[in-house]
Amino acid sequence: MIRDPDTLAQLLDSVNRFVRERLVPAEAEVAETDEIPPALVQEMKALGLFGLTVPEEYGGLGLTMEEETEVMLAMGQTSPCFRSLFGTTVGIGSQGIVFDGTAEQKARYLPSLATGELIASFALTEPEAGSDAASLRTTAIRDGDHYVVNGTKRYITNAPHAGLFTLMARTDPADKGAGGVSAFIVERGTPGITIGKPDRKMGHRGAHTADVIFDNCRVPAGQLIGGREGQGFKTAMKVLEKGRIHIAAICVGVAERMLRDALAYAMDRRQFGQPIADFQLVQAMLADSQAEVYAARCMVLDAARRRDDGRPVAVEASCAKMFASEMCGRVADRAVQIFGGAGYMAEYGIERFYRDVRLFRIYEGTTQIQQMVIARNMVRQAAR
Repeated sequence: MIRDPDTLAQLLDSVNRFVRERLVPAEAEVAETDEIPPALVQEMKALGLFGLTVPEEYGGLGLTMEEETEVMLAMGQTSPCFRSLFGTTVGIGSQGIVFDGTAEQKARYLPSLATGELIASFALTEPEAGSDAASLRTTAIRDGDHYVVNGTKRYITNAPHAGLFTLMARTDPADKGAGGVSAFIVERGTPGITIGKPDRKMGHRGAHTADVIFDNCRVPAGQLIGGREGQGFKTAMKVLEKGRIHIAAICVGVAERMLRDALAYAMDRRQFGQPIADFQLVQAMLADSQAEVYAARCMVLDAARRRDDGRPVAVEASCAKMFASEMCGRVADRAVQIFGGAGYMAEYGIERFYRDVRLFRIYEGTTQIQQMVIARNMVRQAAR
């Protein structure tokens, strides 16, 4: 659903120019320092990137899923770490409030999230629970006008910078399933929260993750999202379903960038007196990559449009995320192969993308989890 093609075109033009002129030239610096320069962060905020999915009445752009997908395709043309900084806020960090928050919760937090004044994180994964969100061990026990939260969250994107956590915790210890999980809005300054040391990762330098530890952290009862216990798992699934389309779009954008770089190198690099792009085996890698990128782009846009139409998209979102993330990995591998020895060298940058995109097949639900979601829905529909 594109509400106003001219307005979207202007936004995409601004994002593409920002990516081309400001972010791409900063990729090597960010990879070296593991930090995104503050000036670039401010420019992201000024562009409205932190408020892409926040409703307009709260100061955001209120993009539809298709519009958000188009912006993510543009953001994918540079290092994924840049998208990660604001993408977690506009996606899984804030959408729980957008979907299920009370009017008071939305009015209190969404305007600050839209401007980037607040950066949000999604505190779901634990040392013993990730894809199996229903097995969460972090507890939130009611004590008067507060909930006392205890537990550890792991691999939490943007945790070192977040001012707000969308927390999933078990409010009913007797209910070991999804029904015992509730969602909370927890401010960073709440006593009892400790942020762990930033993780050292294979890739995504400039995008930081860390543990978040809750030790008798007293969260006001008014921070329970929607004011109802037992709805947290449903909130998480809605958030992740939308997030999977978002990540699939990023996978397509990054794959396009890698393929473009590989094609340029193949046309420039000469062996046996001719560009290696003239060799049929190199052409095969380029052609296979182009076909897969095209297929993934079509899947992502179709899933986005279906969601905008109000249709169920659990299967389509998982299909798009699974195919696009696996596709991106294959394109990365072929790109390194086309670069040859140069592809293994840091100075050319393709090895950085090779490491970065490996994460896409893991977060927002691993490929294997997507397979389970797809197959279970197939069986359920066939049994009707």
